Amino acid sequence: MKYSININFEQIKLPPFEDILILAKNSPQGKIGLSKSFELLIPNGFTLIDVEDDLIEAVFVQKAILHKVSAEKVIGILRTNVFPFISEGELIKVDFNVKISITNIELENE
Repeated sequence: MKYSININFEQIKLPPFEDILILAKNSPQGKIGLSKSFELLIPNGFTLIDVEDDLIEAVFVQKAILHKVSAEKVIGILRTNVFPFISEGELIKVDFNVKISITNIELENE
């Protein structure tokens, strides 16, 4: 008898996503259970946003993102660019990198 085994492993971070998690309707994971899990893993790290959509139940957003971009804008961006590709029952992680650029800052001499 002969066995062939392949093993891959890598370090993970908890939770297993960094920016945004989208919970589709009828997902095996419920928003209340996920909320409690996040509070245990990263207290006060994510905001739960309920979404009115045919397929999306809720979105978990890292609070640091909401400090830079309003929840309404984040949901608008997701609704246009991500929601159309989500199927019922899915749990989707989204990398949402915010880069702020400020140019032409003028100061007057006092």
